[in-house]
Amino acid sequence: MGGVRPNDEQPAPTLSDAELHLIGEGNELRLYDKLGAQLREVEGVHGTAFAVWAPNAKRVSVVGDFNDWDGRRHVMRRLGDSGVWEVFVPEVGQGAHYKFELINAQDRLLLKTDPMGRFFEKAPKSAAIVWDTSRFSWSDQAWLEQRATQNALELPMSIYEVHLGSWRKHNDAESYSYRELADELVGYVREMGFTHVEFMPVAEHAYYPSWGYQVTGFYAPTSRYGTPDDFAALVDALHAAGIGVILDWVPAHFPRDDFALALFDGTALYEHADPRRGEHPDWGTLVFNFGRAEVRNFLTANALYWCERFHVDGLRVDAVASMLYLDYSREAGEWLPNEHGGRENLEAIAFLRHVNHHVLTRHPGVVTIAEESTAWPKVSRPPVDGGLGFSFKWNMGWMHDNLEFLRGDPIHRKCHFDKATFA
Repeated sequence: MGGVRPNDEQPAPTLSDAELHLIGEGNELRLYDKLGAQLREVEGVHGTAFAVWAPNAKRVSVVGDFNDWDGRRHVMRRLGDSGVWEVFVPEVGQGAHYKFELINAQDRLLLKTDPMGRFFEKAPKSAAIVWDTSRFSWSDQAWLEQRATQNALELPMSIYEVHLGSWRKHNDAESYSYRELADELVGYVREMGFTHVEFMPVAEHAYYPSWGYQVTGFYAPTSRYGTPDDFAALVDALHAAGIGVILDWVPAHFPRDDFALALFDGTALYEHADPRRGEHPDWGTLVFNFGRAEVRNFLTANALYWCERFHVDGLRVDAVASMLYLDYSREAGEWLPNEHGGRENLEAIAFLRHVNHHVLTRHPGVVTIAEESTAWPKVSRPPVDGGLGFSFKWNMGWMHDNLEFLRGDPIHRKCHFDKATFA
């Protein structure tokens, strides 16, 4: 497994200069076909091309169960000034476990999981697993064709929100698998008359009590309930039953786990270096640097990936308010104003408009929903009208007011109908 040719010389890079240029300017919308672990045939040899963005690393190797986790075996090469490192490893196929070994900007040796990993070991382990998510055999073509001709704004929508890990269990330690849910959940949702399910975050997350809101693997359905193909089978079964699928998507922040995105190459790569921009005070997490082209590309391609590879029908974007305001949950002196002296996060606004545009134009019939808890104007208006470009906004005021109304003693509710009608 040392190389393609007998003399161990590497073949030409599997990424072209044009692709590297698009990655650098933040416009490679199919980033998931370029970085990470890609099954390839190079010069007649089957294997896997590994590529990772780590511009400030001094050395990067891919290590895994195919080379005894030895960073000396498959040292990656830097591709120009793109910040991307790459290596092709023959005979490595689907199911291989791997990580990236980096000598970071401070000369420290780190083991990092793949930011583009499609499948991971079950937590607390964190190795990525080579997996091709394009090979699943879908049967929902009629659903997708019908969806593309419909205007979701004109159709009834009744959404069942569900956390897959706790909805139904065999015992306290074992949840239903994706394929078991394809039998049980589909029938329940259909019987109850819902048009859609909304999955609380299914992207890989090391900390289970976070309910998925602290993502460590943005491109991977969590392995707690099965493989990526098993998750695709769940979506396929829901579509066969006429039920749409919405995902909670979490682009606002990410956790500090040292094996994942945080200080990936020894520098603030995905986050801001200044904690007044880069740290979230409420959740102890890190805030994405929405103004960096490569980070915007990583997140935009991620939204498109879930629509493309897993046929989801909508993205409910989490914690939008925390993205929009630079002073969100911060006291005076704990935040930095924008270039005009205001508290609006101009980079996050531009990012949200950007991702909404690409999702809604490239996947007709898909919807985007903002979980936005303030009075920010025009959330669901197009950018040309000064809006953010979402399809819908969660009416959180209605939810909270009605729950408070229903929580009250029935005999007293007649005095509090304002709670049921205000929103």
